[in-house]
Amino acid sequence: MAHVGNRAAAAEEEDCFEDAFDRIPSACQMDLQTAIQETQCALNLVLNNKFSQALDLLKPWWKHSMYHALGYSSILVMQATMTFEQRDIQTAIETIKQALQTCHRFRKRNSVVGSLSSLISKQSNLQEEEMHAELCYAECLLQKATLTFIQDENMISFIKGGIKIRTSYQIYKDCQNVLNISQDKAEQSNSFKQFEGGVKLGIGSFNLMLSLLPQRILRLLEFIGFSGNRSFGLSQLREGASSQSLRSIICVLTLLFYNTYVSLILGTGEGNLVEAEALLEPYQQKYPKGSIILFYSARIATLRGNFEKARSRFEECISSQQEWKQIHHLCYWELMWTHSFQQEWQPAYRYADLLCKESRWSKAIYMYQKAAILSMMTEDDVRKTGEDIVALFRQVEGLKQRLAGKSIPMEKFAVRKSRRYKAAQPVPLVIPALEMMYVWNGFTIVGKRADYTESLLVTIEKAEQQLRNDPNPSEFHPDDSGLVQMLKGLCLKHLGRLLQAELCFTQVLSSESRIRYDHYLIPFSLYELGLLYKQQGDFVKAATYIEKAKTNYKDYSMESRLHFRIHAALSSLKGSPVSTP
Repeated sequence: MAHVGNRAAAAEEEDCFEDAFDRIPSACQMDLQTAIQETQCALNLVLNNKFSQALDLLKPWWKHSMYHALGYSSILVMQATMTFEQRDIQTAIETIKQALQTCHRFRKRNSVVGSLSSLISKQSNLQEEEMHAELCYAECLLQKATLTFIQDENMISFIKGGIKIRTSYQIYKDCQNVLNISQDKAEQSNSFKQFEGGVKLGIGSFNLMLSLLPQRILRLLEFIGFSGNRSFGLSQLREGASSQSLRSIICVLTLLFYNTYVSLILGTGEGNLVEAEALLEPYQQKYPKGSIILFYSARIATLRGNFEKARSRFEECISSQQEWKQIHHLCYWELMWTHSFQQEWQPAYRYADLLCKESRWSKAIYMYQKAAILSMMTEDDVRKTGEDIVALFRQVEGLKQRLAGKSIPMEKFAVRKSRRYKAAQPVPLVIPALEMMYVWNGFTIVGKRADYTESLLVTIEKAEQQLRNDPNPSEFHPDDSGLVQMLKGLCLKHLGRLLQAELCFTQVLSSESRIRYDHYLIPFSLYELGLLYKQQGDFVKAATYIEKAKTNYKDYSMESRLHFRIHAALSSLKGSPVSTP
């Protein structure tokens, strides 16, 4: 094998932090262990905001070492998914192709992964390399599938991505079989512990991801060999997080993402914040200025309802590094919401405006969000911004993107709502920023704070009064009234006024025949009513209403998002392990 040059001098220039892996042994052979050490060093650099240095460390060997290839491509894929720049996506795709070739060279010839189990009895370094090659290959395949989904606008790409995911999943399952029959060896060998960490990350992530999918999608996937168990997936990730392996931090970040985002947006909002804080704590000690760590610390503060602390942390995250502006954009999005939860619309507008100007992720959503926030402000305050609300709403449709040949559901929603402003005399949307707050499950967050929930209720009741006193109701009046009642019900629920909340939700349901455009209000209100009954302990009634939402309605806005939430709610009613601290 080739030899690694002396890179210690470059590492010694960095006196910002100390870490055991920050200094690479000089003139050592590039064996498996050294490759893992260098990749660990690069990961430490990423966690300390030194993104370019991490790439520089990995680049010389990424065409010759599977772990360098995996690390190098992972950083570029992360960058591409955050920027959404076509140039970055193309660079990442070319890198992944080469990384797959590099990993493939170390795989068993004519690789049928299951046959690796026959090698265990005759263990040698070469066979260990083959097993690690399978893991690295599976991870690279997943990355390529992710980029395939966001690069091309046709269903062929979508199918190709699905096949890559299927292959990756099968490799992980076979690697798990290898692990199961070689536990005694795992205790003796460090490279086997690294292998075990990779298997736990892969198997845990797949099981968790698949367990989130609504039943109708899961049935199709199970038919072709996919199945997911949430409690098993979480346990695998927790074991991986507590191991001393290269992928420990990736397991931690996966669990953090699940507890702080996935469970909120695609679930019932019951992320385990106690676990999230415990997982993050040692990394806060180790990487006190790391932007990724600061970001999750801020997000947890938001979910706790501590918006002031969250803002301070997000601002610290922004000032911690200037190299990856994409992390700033994530912070702008969060800061926009923390101000919105407190109805501080002017600072919320400033962050929405920054996103419109700087981020390419979803121009249509950003534009709609900015216009929606301005709609909550007084005419004088809007005038000071120099913005034209009607003109902003009219721009939304032209900014729509497509992924895998399909429109993004949230963008479709924003486009449909903004079409009101196409008319010569447009009928303004009613409390549109609060509607978007609900769409992102923000009422679950603001509900932790009775003071801000009360303030939202005052705003909603003002809108209710205006609709009631409207001398000339428009065609949108029943839809607007339904939205106001649903949001009022949510505030009342979080304030513990459950009977009044129930009346609001049932009022929305009684207006079903009059609603002309916002058909999503009915199934979403059924779902919310079901959660209300669950809170009151009436699980049978809860399940009945949630099942109604699931089976009786289709072809409405954000249907998939509701089906994810319904799946999570029904699982929790059946006693499935949906965690709640």
